[in-house]
Amino acid sequence: MPHEVDIHVGRKLKQARTLRRYSQTDVARGLKLSFQQIQKYEIGSNRIAASRLFELSKILDVSTSYFFEGLAEETATPADNAMDIVSAVASIKDEQLKSRIITFIQDVAGTTTARTA
Repeated sequence: MPHEVDIHVGRKLKQARTLRRYSQTDVARGLKLSFQQIQKYEIGSNRIAASRLFELSKILDVSTSYFFEGLAEETATPADNAMDIVSAVASIKDEQLKSRIITFIQDVAGTTTARTA
């Protein structure tokens, strides 16, 4: 059973990777590992050694402390849901479709900004 800290650090890894639009393969190459190892890190089933965490911080351009931010108040799932949405939208290759989906989400949320055509 994964430890809650390993799960949290894995989520932070996935968050940073996704926000930078890196694939698991991209990160794995930087560490000279397989993408499967990155998957295991992200779900917390494998712990990340301090030296690897340091390397990850360089690859993802974050501080090593980033991986532990929010750990004390960890109970949230809204952030997980938001990251799932960000990840799904980021993986859409068709830029026009991606733009339409983002506009739809903004419309539903009531956050649509004025558009210039």
